[in-house]
Amino acid sequence: MPLQVSDYSWQQTKVAVFISVPLRGVCVRDADVFCTENYLKVNCPPFLFEVFLYAPIDDESSKAKIGNDAIVFTLYKKEAAMWETLSMSGVDKEMMQRIREKSILQAQERAKEATEAKAAARREDQKYTLNVMMKIEEEERKKIEHMKENERIKATKELEAWKEHQRKAEQQKGIQREEKLHQQEKQIEEEKKKIKHKSLTRNSASRNLATKGRSSENIFFDKLKEDSIPAPRSVGSIKINFTPRVFPTALRESQVAEEEEWLHKQAEARRAMNTDIPELYDLKEEEKNPEWLKDKGNKLFATENYLAAINAYNLAIRLNNKIPVLYLNRAACHLKLKNLHKAIEDSSKAYRIMKLHLRLIHPTKLYKMMLRRFGI
Repeated sequence: MPLQVSDYSWQQTKVAVFISVPLRGVCVRDADVFCTENYLKVNCPPFLFEVFLYAPIDDESSKAKIGNDAIVFTLYKKEAAMWETLSMSGVDKEMMQRIREKSILQAQERAKEATEAKAAARREDQKYTLNVMMKIEEEERKKIEHMKENERIKATKELEAWKEHQRKAEQQKGIQREEKLHQQEKQIEEEKKKIKHKSLTRNSASRNLATKGRSSENIFFDKLKEDSIPAPRSVGSIKINFTPRVFPTALRESQVAEEEEWLHKQAEARRAMNTDIPELYDLKEEEKNPEWLKDKGNKLFATENYLAAINAYNLAIRLNNKIPVLYLNRAACHLKLKNLHKAIEDSSKAYRIMKLHLRLIHPTKLYKMMLRRFGI
Protein backbone atom coordinates (compact mmCIF):
# COMPACT_ATOMS: atom_id res chain seq x y z
CA MET A 1 0.00 0.00 0.00
CA PRO A 2 1.70 3.32 -1.06
CA LEU A 3 2.08 6.18 1.39
CA GLN A 4 0.20 9.34 0.42
CA VAL A 5 2.35 12.47 0.59
CA SER A 6 0.37 15.08 2.54
CA ASP A 7 3.09 17.46 3.74
CA TYR A 8 3.50 19.18 0.41
CA SER A 9 3.42 22.97 0.00
CA TRP A 10 2.21 25.19 -2.81
CA GLN A 11 2.20 28.80 -3.91
CA GLN A 12 0.61 30.62 -6.80
CA THR A 13 0.56 33.72 -8.91
CA LYS A 14 -1.96 34.69 -11.54
CA VAL A 15 -0.07 32.80 -14.22
CA ALA A 16 1.70 29.95 -12.38
CA VAL A 17 1.45 27.47 -9.52
CA PHE A 18 4.52 26.24 -7.57
CA ILE A 19 4.27 22.88 -5.77
CA SER A 20 6.99 21.33 -3.58
CA VAL A 21 6.64 17.59 -2.91
CA PRO A 22 9.09 16.19 -0.30
CA LEU A 23 10.29 12.61 -0.77
CA ARG A 24 12.58 11.82 2.13
CA GLY A 25 14.69 8.71 2.31
CA VAL A 26 14.27 7.63 -1.32
CA CYS A 27 16.11 8.25 -4.57
CA VAL A 28 14.20 11.07 -6.16
CA ARG A 29 15.76 10.38 -9.55
CA ASP A 30 13.70 7.16 -9.80
CA ALA A 31 10.40 9.05 -9.41
CA ASP A 32 7.71 8.57 -12.11
CA VAL A 33 5.94 11.85 -12.94
CA PHE A 34 2.66 11.95 -14.87
CA CYS A 35 1.04 15.31 -15.68
CA THR A 36 -1.95 16.44 -17.73
CA GLU A 37 -3.96 19.64 -17.82
CA ASN A 38 -6.19 18.53 -14.85
CA TYR A 39 -4.15 15.81 -13.14
CA LEU A 40 -0.69 15.50 -11.55
CA LYS A 41 0.80 12.31 -10.17
CA VAL A 42 4.20 11.40 -8.67
CA ASN A 43 4.98 7.74 -7.99
CA CYS A 44 8.20 7.10 -6.06
CA PRO A 45 7.80 3.89 -4.00
CA PRO A 46 6.79 3.81 -1.25
CA PHE A 47 5.43 7.38 -1.68
CA LEU A 48 2.54 8.49 -3.89
CA PHE A 49 1.48 12.07 -4.58
CA GLU A 50 -1.73 12.71 -6.53
CA VAL A 51 -3.66 15.92 -7.02
CA PHE A 52 -6.71 16.82 -9.17
CA LEU A 53 -6.02 20.39 -10.16
CA TYR A 54 -8.48 23.21 -9.59
CA ALA A 55 -8.22 24.56 -13.16
CA PRO A 56 -6.54 23.45 -16.39
CA ILE A 57 -2.80 24.04 -16.87
CA ASP A 58 -0.45 24.10 -19.83
CA ASP A 59 1.27 20.77 -19.26
CA GLU A 60 3.58 21.18 -22.27
CA SER A 61 5.27 24.31 -20.92
CA SER A 62 5.18 23.24 -17.26
CA LYS A 63 8.40 22.18 -15.57
CA ALA A 64 9.62 19.90 -12.77
CA LYS A 65 12.91 20.24 -10.84
CA ILE A 66 14.20 17.13 -9.04
CA GLY A 67 16.77 17.28 -6.26
CA ASN A 68 17.45 17.65 -2.50
CA ASP A 69 14.90 14.92 -1.59
CA ALA A 70 12.07 16.91 -3.21
CA ILE A 71 10.39 17.65 -6.52
CA VAL A 72 9.43 21.26 -7.31
CA PHE A 73 6.76 21.75 -10.00
CA THR A 74 6.19 24.96 -11.92
CA LEU A 75 2.74 24.72 -13.51
CA TYR A 76 1.58 27.47 -15.86
CA LYS A 77 -2.14 28.25 -15.86
CA LYS A 78 -4.12 28.39 -19.07
CA GLU A 79 -6.20 31.30 -17.70
CA ALA A 80 -4.62 33.98 -15.54
CA ALA A 81 -6.57 33.87 -12.27
CA MET A 82 -6.08 33.09 -8.60
CA TRP A 83 -7.16 29.62 -7.49
CA GLU A 84 -9.16 29.16 -4.31
CA THR A 85 -7.53 25.76 -3.67
CA LEU A 86 -4.95 23.54 -5.33
CA SER A 87 -7.26 20.60 -5.90
CA MET A 88 -10.86 20.33 -6.88
CA SER A 89 -13.37 20.07 -4.06
CA GLY A 90 -16.18 17.54 -3.81
CA VAL A 91 -14.48 14.89 -5.94
CA ASP A 92 -15.66 11.36 -5.30
CA LYS A 93 -13.97 8.12 -6.30
CA GLU A 94 -15.88 7.69 -9.58
CA MET A 95 -15.01 11.19 -10.68
CA MET A 96 -11.38 10.60 -9.72
CA GLN A 97 -11.38 7.40 -11.79
CA ARG A 98 -12.89 9.25 -14.79
CA ILE A 99 -10.29 12.02 -14.52
CA ARG A 100 -7.49 9.44 -14.33
CA GLU A 101 -8.79 7.54 -17.40
CA LYS A 102 -9.34 10.78 -19.32
CA SER A 103 -5.82 11.94 -18.45
CA ILE A 104 -4.34 8.62 -19.57
CA LEU A 105 -6.26 8.76 -22.87
CA GLN A 106 -5.12 12.36 -23.43
CA ALA A 107 -1.52 11.34 -22.70
CA GLN A 108 -1.78 8.40 -25.09
CA GLU A 109 -3.28 10.55 -27.86
CA ARG A 110 -0.61 13.18 -27.29
CA ALA A 111 2.12 10.53 -27.40
CA LYS A 112 0.61 9.11 -30.58
CA GLU A 113 0.49 12.55 -32.15
CA ALA A 114 4.07 13.19 -31.09
CA THR A 115 5.15 9.85 -32.57
CA GLU A 116 3.36 10.62 -35.83
CA ALA A 117 4.86 14.09 -35.87
CA LYS A 118 8.33 12.63 -35.34
CA ALA A 119 7.72 10.08 -38.10
CA ALA A 120 6.48 12.82 -40.43
CA ALA A 121 9.48 14.97 -39.56
CA ARG A 122 11.79 11.99 -40.14
CA ARG A 123 10.17 11.38 -43.52
CA GLU A 124 10.54 15.01 -44.41
CA ASP A 125 14.17 14.90 -43.36
CA GLN A 126 14.76 11.77 -45.42
CA LYS A 127 12.99 13.35 -48.38
CA TYR A 128 15.04 16.48 -48.02
CA THR A 129 18.23 14.43 -47.67
CA LEU A 130 17.30 12.38 -50.73
CA ASN A 131 16.62 15.54 -52.74
CA VAL A 132 19.94 16.99 -51.65
CA MET A 133 21.75 13.76 -52.59
CA MET A 134 19.99 13.67 -55.94
CA LYS A 135 21.00 17.26 -56.59
CA ILE A 136 24.59 16.49 -55.62
CA GLU A 137 24.61 13.38 -57.84
CA GLU A 138 23.06 15.36 -60.68
CA GLU A 139 25.73 18.03 -60.33
CA GLU A 140 28.43 15.35 -60.25
CA ARG A 141 26.94 13.67 -63.31
CA LYS A 142 26.79 16.97 -65.18
CA LYS A 143 30.35 17.68 -64.13
CA ILE A 144 31.50 14.27 -65.36
CA GLU A 145 29.58 14.69 -68.62
CA HIS A 146 31.13 18.13 -69.05
CA MET A 147 34.58 16.65 -68.47
CA LYS A 148 33.82 13.84 -70.93
CA GLU A 149 32.62 16.35 -73.52
CA ASN A 150 35.75 18.44 -73.05
CA GLU A 151 37.94 15.35 -73.39
CA ARG A 152 36.01 14.30 -76.49
CA ILE A 153 36.43 17.73 -78.04
CA LYS A 154 40.11 17.72 -77.13
CA ALA A 155 40.59 14.23 -78.58
CA THR A 156 38.69 15.23 -81.73
CA LYS A 157 40.87 18.29 -82.18
CA GLU A 158 44.02 16.23 -81.65
CA LEU A 159 42.79 13.65 -84.16
CA GLU A 160 41.99 16.32 -86.71
CA ALA A 161 45.41 17.89 -86.16
CA TRP A 162 47.04 14.47 -86.58
CA LYS A 163 45.07 13.85 -89.77
CA GLU A 164 46.07 17.26 -91.09
CA HIS A 165 49.70 16.55 -90.23
CA GLN A 166 49.47 13.15 -91.97
CA ARG A 167 47.86 14.76 -95.00
CA LYS A 168 50.58 17.38 -95.23
CA ALA A 169 53.23 14.69 -94.75
CA GLU A 170 51.66 12.63 -97.56
CA GLN A 171 51.57 15.68 -99.79
CA GLN A 172 55.22 16.40 -99.00
CA LYS A 173 56.10 12.78 -99.71
CA GLY A 174 54.17 12.94 -102.99
CA ILE A 175 56.03 16.09 -104.00
CA GLN A 176 59.35 14.51 -103.11
CA ARG A 177 58.38 11.35 -104.99
CA GLU A 178 57.45 13.37 -108.08
CA GLU A 179 60.73 15.29 -107.90
CA LYS A 180 62.65 12.05 -107.56
CA LEU A 181 60.82 10.52 -110.51
CA HIS A 182 61.48 13.65 -112.54
CA GLN A 183 65.18 13.46 -111.71
CA GLN A 184 65.25 9.76 -112.60
CA GLU A 185 63.57 10.51 -115.92
CA LYS A 186 66.17 13.16 -116.63
CA GLN A 187 68.96 10.75 -115.77
CA ILE A 188 67.42 8.06 -117.99
CA GLU A 189 67.15 10.52 -120.89
CA GLU A 190 70.78 11.56 -120.41
CA GLU A 191 71.84 7.90 -120.30
CA LYS A 192 69.88 7.24 -123.49
CA LYS A 193 71.54 10.20 -125.18
CA LYS A 194 74.98 8.96 -124.10
CA ILE A 195 74.25 5.42 -125.27
CA LYS A 196 72.92 6.71 -128.58
CA HIS A 197 76.01 8.87 -129.08
CA LYS A 198 78.30 5.91 -128.25
CA SER A 199 76.42 3.63 -130.66
CA LEU A 200 76.71 6.19 -133.45
CA THR A 201 80.44 6.55 -132.93
CA ARG A 202 80.85 2.75 -132.72
CA ASN A 203 78.91 2.20 -136.00
CA SER A 204 81.00 4.73 -137.80
CA ALA A 205 84.20 3.13 -136.55
CA SER A 206 83.00 -0.36 -137.49
CA ARG A 207 82.14 0.78 -140.99
CA ASN A 208 85.62 2.15 -141.42
CA LEU A 209 87.19 -1.05 -140.14
CA ALA A 210 84.94 -3.15 -142.36
CA THR A 211 86.05 -1.37 -145.49
CA LYS A 212 89.72 -1.74 -144.55
CA GLY A 213 89.69 -5.41 -143.50
CA ARG A 214 87.31 -6.86 -146.07
CA SER A 215 90.12 -8.08 -148.30
CA SER A 216 92.07 -9.78 -145.50
CA GLU A 217 88.89 -11.44 -144.25
CA ASN A 218 88.33 -13.03 -147.61
CA ILE A 219 91.85 -14.41 -147.58
CA PHE A 220 91.72 -16.13 -144.19
CA PHE A 221 87.98 -17.00 -144.04
CA ASP A 222 88.27 -20.55 -145.43
CA LYS A 223 91.13 -21.48 -143.14
CA LEU A 224 89.31 -20.21 -140.00
CA LYS A 225 86.17 -22.08 -141.01
CA GLU A 226 88.05 -25.33 -141.33
CA ASP A 227 89.75 -24.91 -137.95
CA SER A 228 86.53 -24.05 -136.04
CA ILE A 229 84.33 -27.10 -137.02
CA PRO A 230 85.05 -30.23 -134.82
CA ALA A 231 84.83 -33.82 -135.99
CA PRO A 232 81.53 -35.74 -135.40
CA ARG A 233 81.22 -38.02 -132.31
CA SER A 234 80.98 -41.80 -132.46
CA VAL A 235 77.53 -43.38 -131.82
CA GLY A 236 76.98 -45.50 -128.64
CA SER A 237 74.39 -46.48 -125.95
CA ILE A 238 74.52 -46.47 -122.12
CA LYS A 239 72.42 -48.92 -120.11
CA ILE A 240 71.28 -47.96 -116.57
CA ASN A 241 69.75 -50.46 -114.12
CA PHE A 242 67.69 -49.30 -111.10
CA THR A 243 67.04 -51.28 -107.93
CA PRO A 244 63.37 -52.38 -107.85
CA ARG A 245 61.52 -50.40 -105.17
CA VAL A 246 57.94 -50.39 -103.90
CA PHE A 247 58.17 -46.81 -102.71
CA PRO A 248 59.02 -43.98 -105.13
CA THR A 249 61.64 -42.41 -102.84
CA ALA A 250 65.33 -43.13 -103.25
CA LEU A 251 66.95 -45.73 -101.04
CA ARG A 252 69.16 -43.15 -99.31
CA GLU A 253 66.09 -41.07 -98.39
CA SER A 254 63.79 -43.87 -97.20
CA GLN A 255 63.32 -45.57 -93.84
CA VAL A 256 63.70 -49.24 -94.71
CA ALA A 257 62.54 -50.64 -91.37
CA GLU A 258 59.35 -48.57 -91.27
CA GLU A 259 58.56 -49.35 -94.90
CA GLU A 260 58.97 -53.10 -94.34
CA GLU A 261 56.76 -52.93 -91.28
CA TRP A 262 54.10 -51.04 -93.25
CA LEU A 263 54.26 -53.58 -96.09
CA HIS A 264 53.94 -56.39 -93.57
CA LYS A 265 50.84 -54.81 -92.04
CA GLN A 266 49.31 -54.19 -95.45
CA ALA A 267 49.92 -57.81 -96.45
CA GLU A 268 48.26 -59.06 -93.26
CA ALA A 269 45.32 -56.70 -93.82
CA ARG A 270 44.93 -57.97 -97.41
CA ARG A 271 45.03 -61.56 -96.20
CA ALA A 272 42.41 -60.74 -93.59
CA MET A 273 40.23 -59.02 -96.20
CA ASN A 274 40.41 -62.02 -98.46
CA THR A 275 38.69 -64.10 -95.75
CA ASP A 276 34.94 -64.18 -95.55
CA ILE A 277 34.02 -61.40 -93.07
CA PRO A 278 30.34 -60.44 -93.45
CA GLU A 279 30.97 -56.97 -91.98
CA LEU A 280 33.28 -56.09 -94.91
CA TYR A 281 30.69 -56.61 -97.64
CA ASP A 282 29.05 -53.18 -97.21
CA LEU A 283 32.28 -51.21 -96.60
CA LYS A 284 34.15 -49.10 -99.09
CA GLU A 285 37.77 -49.78 -99.93
CA GLU A 286 39.13 -46.97 -97.73
CA GLU A 287 36.88 -48.17 -94.88
CA LYS A 288 38.59 -51.59 -94.88
CA ASN A 289 41.81 -50.04 -93.56
CA PRO A 290 42.52 -50.76 -89.83
CA GLU A 291 43.88 -47.24 -89.37
CA TRP A 292 40.65 -45.75 -90.74
CA LEU A 293 38.61 -47.97 -88.41
CA LYS A 294 40.80 -46.92 -85.47
CA ASP A 295 40.19 -43.22 -86.22
CA LYS A 296 36.46 -43.94 -86.55
CA GLY A 297 36.46 -45.66 -83.15
CA ASN A 298 38.33 -42.73 -81.59
CA LYS A 299 35.67 -40.30 -82.89
CA LEU A 300 32.88 -42.51 -81.52
CA PHE A 301 34.69 -42.72 -78.17
CA ALA A 302 34.93 -38.93 -78.04
CA THR A 303 31.12 -38.71 -78.52
CA GLU A 304 30.65 -41.31 -75.69
CA ASN A 305 29.18 -43.88 -78.11
CA TYR A 306 31.22 -46.69 -76.54
CA LEU A 307 29.36 -49.68 -78.07
CA ALA A 308 29.83 -48.39 -81.63
CA ALA A 309 33.49 -47.67 -80.88
CA ILE A 310 33.94 -51.27 -79.67
CA ASN A 311 32.41 -52.56 -82.95
CA ALA A 312 34.87 -50.44 -84.95
CA TYR A 313 37.84 -51.68 -82.90
CA ASN A 314 36.62 -55.30 -83.23
CA LEU A 315 36.56 -55.07 -87.02
CA ALA A 316 39.98 -53.40 -87.09
CA ILE A 317 41.42 -56.17 -84.89
CA ARG A 318 39.96 -58.80 -87.23
CA LEU A 319 41.74 -57.09 -90.09
CA ASN A 320 45.05 -56.73 -88.21
CA ASN A 321 45.50 -58.20 -84.74
CA LYS A 322 49.10 -57.01 -84.33
CA ILE A 323 48.31 -53.36 -83.49
CA PRO A 324 48.41 -52.87 -79.68
CA VAL A 325 46.64 -49.48 -79.82
CA LEU A 326 43.42 -51.17 -80.98
CA TYR A 327 43.38 -53.37 -77.86
CA LEU A 328 44.15 -50.41 -75.61
CA ASN A 329 41.34 -48.30 -77.10
CA ARG A 330 38.88 -51.18 -76.81
CA ALA A 331 39.98 -51.67 -73.18
CA ALA A 332 39.18 -48.00 -72.53
CA CYS A 333 35.67 -48.51 -73.97
CA HIS A 334 35.12 -51.58 -71.77
CA LEU A 335 36.33 -49.59 -68.77
CA LYS A 336 33.76 -46.87 -69.48
CA LEU A 337 31.05 -49.56 -69.73
CA LYS A 338 32.23 -51.16 -66.44
CA ASN A 339 33.29 -54.38 -68.25
CA LEU A 340 36.36 -54.77 -66.06
CA HIS A 341 37.30 -58.32 -67.05
CA LYS A 342 37.28 -57.49 -70.77
CA ALA A 343 39.26 -54.31 -70.10
CA ILE A 344 41.92 -56.32 -68.25
CA GLU A 345 41.99 -58.91 -71.04
CA ASP A 346 42.50 -56.31 -73.80
CA SER A 347 45.15 -54.50 -71.77
CA SER A 348 47.03 -57.75 -71.28
CA LYS A 349 46.92 -58.52 -75.02
CA ALA A 350 48.24 -55.06 -75.84
CA TYR A 351 51.05 -55.50 -73.32
CA ARG A 352 52.07 -58.87 -74.80
CA ILE A 353 52.06 -57.52 -78.36
CA MET A 354 54.15 -54.47 -77.39
CA LYS A 355 56.57 -56.64 -75.43
CA LEU A 356 57.00 -59.03 -78.40
CA HIS A 357 57.38 -56.10 -80.79
CA LEU A 358 60.13 -54.50 -78.68
CA ARG A 359 61.90 -57.88 -78.37
CA LEU A 360 61.92 -58.49 -82.14
CA ILE A 361 62.78 -54.97 -83.21
CA HIS A 362 66.34 -54.26 -84.29
CA PRO A 363 68.40 -52.02 -81.93
CA THR A 364 69.23 -49.57 -84.73
CA LYS A 365 65.61 -49.28 -85.71
CA LEU A 366 64.62 -48.78 -82.06
CA TYR A 367 67.20 -46.01 -81.71
CA LYS A 368 65.88 -44.22 -84.82
CA MET A 369 62.30 -44.53 -83.62
CA MET A 370 63.24 -43.03 -80.25
CA LEU A 371 65.02 -40.14 -81.95
CA ARG A 372 61.96 -39.36 -84.11
CA ARG A 373 59.62 -39.75 -81.12
CA PHE A 374 61.47 -37.19 -79.02
CA GLY A 375 62.18 -34.85 -81.93
CA ILE A 376 65.96 -35.18 -81.84
